[in-house]
Amino acid sequence: MAEQVDAVVLGMGVGGEEVAECLAENGLKVVGIESHLVGGECPYYGCRRIPRFAGDSTITPDWGPVAGRIRREATDNWDDRVAVERFEKRGGRFVRGAGKLAGPDRVSVNGTVYEASRAVVIATGTSPAVPPIPGLNGIKYWTNREAVKAEHLPASLIILGGGPIGLELSQVFARFGVKVAIVEGMNRVLAMEEPEASAVLATVLERDGIELYLNVHAKSVEPRGDAVTVNLDDGRQVTGDRLLVATGRRANLKDLGLETVGLDPSARFLEPDNHLRVGDRLWAIGDVTTNGGFTHMAMYHADIAVNDILGYPGPGADYRAKPRVTFTDPEVGAAGMTEEQARKNGINVRTGIQKASVTSRGWIHGPGNDGLIKVVADADRGMLVGATAMGPRGGDILGIFELAIKSQIPIDDLRHLIYAYPTFYRGVGEAIRNLGSDVHMPLR
Repeated sequence: MAEQVDAVVLGMGVGGEEVAECLAENGLKVVGIESHLVGGECPYYGCRRIPRFAGDSTITPDWGPVAGRIRREATDNWDDRVAVERFEKRGGRFVRGAGKLAGPDRVSVNGTVYEASRAVVIATGTSPAVPPIPGLNGIKYWTNREAVKAEHLPASLIILGGGPIGLELSQVFARFGVKVAIVEGMNRVLAMEEPEASAVLATVLERDGIELYLNVHAKSVEPRGDAVTVNLDDGRQVTGDRLLVATGRRANLKDLGLETVGLDPSARFLEPDNHLRVGDRLWAIGDVTTNGGFTHMAMYHADIAVNDILGYPGPGADYRAKPRVTFTDPEVGAAGMTEEQARKNGINVRTGIQKASVTSRGWIHGPGNDGLIKVVADADRGMLVGATAMGPRGGDILGIFELAIKSQIPIDDLRHLIYAYPTFYRGVGEAIRNLGSDVHMPLR
């Protein structure tokens, strides 16, 4: 016999926790289900890997661990009790376990079936993706989860993957004195962002003593005493005390019972509509969707889903100016399309670039002022379609770009704004002016 509730949230990561708490605060009878830690990947394993913490005098030289120093409710024992109690104080009911869809409006967990009259929300997040490299199963390797839990530093570390996770952790370990090598299959690090940002970042990483193996893949791995050796497909070998696998993420959808609600059980990600619906009284938010991948996207999805469930009118999801930040040092913040993506979309592209080091604030800042601001414009419409802000606090500059892209602010308006002196933000105006005079809002 099913227990009747108003809503079930399957997965209590950042987005699921927000949905569950908001629905409970609005008087709904809500069950939140989580088998791991309430709060999700970012506060426990993700957002704590920012390299600047390597200069934090509160962290002891023998590593720490870093865990527990960011999220106030995460104790040194990785206990999410405070987060659970917060949800329960808002009127929610928490269930620890691996929930599974059991048909329309039904979720089973620990032998109990909950039948939701208003909503079921899928928010099960992602886990580290581990590639099928021969020999990998025969050694002890790290993902980001083990890396941030480490209490002792290895002398050397090999990282498979030159994306955001691999790069952020590479600097953390390098700045604690670990000899780091990165193996990346693409011909540049942070390959999903602008090549100019990749070039600057490669220079900074090498300055930190990080060795880069680009455009090459791990052919196999093997133990070498207490160390591990990675055999590359170009014949070279890299040996280190530890191996960190940072080759991407996979959505936690396997064995979730998707077939019981008419969804493809083999899907890599779910594709909701612009109000995050994937079925009748069924929503999916955050990393399990095709437009997840970031904590802020999960929170954005949560707000849309909550309003939709409660019947409040509101706009659907708009991803034109989707922001993202890689928290290396310097930070790489971006919104909208890259130049390459814009060209592939048939846009008549113009770009403007300004180095962070030659802006007034960059010059004052001195060492550590590596970076740039790059704007990508649709010359025919006279509007921005993408931008990158790389440098000290690069992610904090993104607001003007997200607003300009989403609200389609004419470039002429941006060109004639007053940019405060001396700020890194002033570089935005300089990059806009570097677009050239042939980018104007067409006459109406």
